[in-house]
Amino acid sequence: MKIGELKTAEEVLAEDLRDPEFHQEWVRTAPARAVAVQVVAYRAEHNLTQSALARRLGMKQPAIARLETGEHAPTLETLERLSWGLGVEFHIDITPRSPTTVQLVDG
Repeated sequence: MKIGELKTAEEVLAEDLRDPEFHQEWVRTAPARAVAVQVVAYRAEHNLTQSALARRLGMKQPAIARLETGEHAPTLETLERLSWGLGVEFHIDITPRSPTTVQLVDG
């Protein structure tokens, strides 16, 4: 890279993801970031302030601000409020990481 050239956000992220600690935190916060994107998009599409959205959801403005940072995982109760208030669905899938093997023992 030449002096004065700027990196793209994707390039910076790719470099940061090589750091194991950063990568672990990135993976850990992925669901919270996904929720944040939905909340911000909804507010923008409906021209709402954080306070107006909070009133609509029966929450306080600082709670909306925290959701929009994408750093903290929302509770199931909060996801339910968002689902009803924003008209979005959240799908939680609980499955094993890998298939389990059943071993039969003669005996």
